[in-house]
Amino acid sequence: MDGDGEQRPDGPILLYDGDCAFCAASVRLVLRHERRRDLRFAPLGGQLGQAIRRQHPELAGVDSVLWFEPAAGGRPERVAVRTQAVLQVARYLGGLWRMLLLGRLLPRRVADAVYEVVARHRRRLVREGDVCLLPARADRVRFLE
Repeated sequence: MDGDGEQRPDGPILLYDGDCAFCAASVRLVLRHERRRDLRFAPLGGQLGQAIRRQHPELAGVDSVLWFEPAAGGRPERVAVRTQAVLQVARYLGGLWRMLLLGRLLPRRVADAVYEVVARHRRRLVREGDVCLLPARADRVRFLE
């Protein structure tokens, strides 16, 4: 249980902009290519997303994809933002997606600049009608509010 009295899952959570068609398409891509099927998803503006952001004041103005891992085995919570979150997703997906981890070779400032260009234009990259994210029945339990 967290400080807000909310039960959090044990595994990683991908927080995304629930009003963004590009983000919805990205979540669908993860669902299509994942192998482990233990990742959870939550919108940034939902209860869990807001609680995590309150707990991490450095995330106050962030409207980016977030990778959140709860504390486990003596290690503290981990939060990755922007490029670092995308790299965590690539690691999670495995296979050829791990090639994206070569992005670590870029200076973080450069990688985040590329991320920001995509983020700035994300609403033009996918039709806005695709914003509704309706996961398969088997996956719905993995979507948190």
